[in-house]
Amino acid sequence: MTTAIRVKGFSHFFGSAQTLKGIDLNVLRNEILGVIGPAGSGKSTFLGALNRMNDLIRGSRTEGAIEIDGKNIYDPDVNVAELRRKLGMVFATPVPLPRSIFENVVFGTRLTGSRGRASLFELVQDCLERTTLWEEVKDRLDSSALKLSGGQQQRLCIARVLALKPEFILLDEPCSGLDPISTAKIEDSLRLLKRDYTIILVTNNTKQAARVSDRTAFFLGGELIEVGPTDKIFTAPDDRRTDDYLRGRFG
Repeated sequence: MTTAIRVKGFSHFFGSAQTLKGIDLNVLRNEILGVIGPAGSGKSTFLGALNRMNDLIRGSRTEGAIEIDGKNIYDPDVNVAELRRKLGMVFATPVPLPRSIFENVVFGTRLTGSRGRASLFELVQDCLERTTLWEEVKDRLDSSALKLSGGQQQRLCIARVLALKPEFILLDEPCSGLDPISTAKIEDSLRLLKRDYTIILVTNNTKQAARVSDRTAFFLGGELIEVGPTDKIFTAPDDRRTDDYLRGRFG
């Protein structure tokens, strides 16, 4: 596998508080990288650093580099809007627009240029099939997205990201409020999506990381403690702190 994202000596600060400390990490293309760790370990901050969402918070500053295609995404000439389009973000709580299912999927596409109804329909079908939602909603695309269940809304939000043709999918606790059946459907979707996308999954559910991640990174106190194949991290980690966390001794 080739390297898709290269993180080199990356630190992040909110004012005087350091939230990430000298992170060195390669994200491999077409993998699902699980990111685990206790609350306050820097997981979500790391995710927000990848598409520069942290820039929106006052006092945010960085050191080091995050490189995509050999380019530091924090260089002054980087188009941040285009970067965020390339690294689509899915949050813990689904936020469907108060529009139809169809219009939810094509919303971002319409903003970047109008397309014919037939072309948009093909896009909607493709994105909903990729998130295993098509068969559940194909007969009610014009109905309100707000009528969908929580799990369906989350898959719709993933479909909305896919419609913008990203290269990466960033997920911050996407199943935190969902039941086991809805969680399983999202995990099935992620397994299919990694054929075409590089996926970074932040989760407090270590069992979820064990189920779907190819590699897992353990964060603690803003540091990357270790990263490796998921089977190894969960059965024979190199660092005792990783083992303690996975055994429930803290966090």
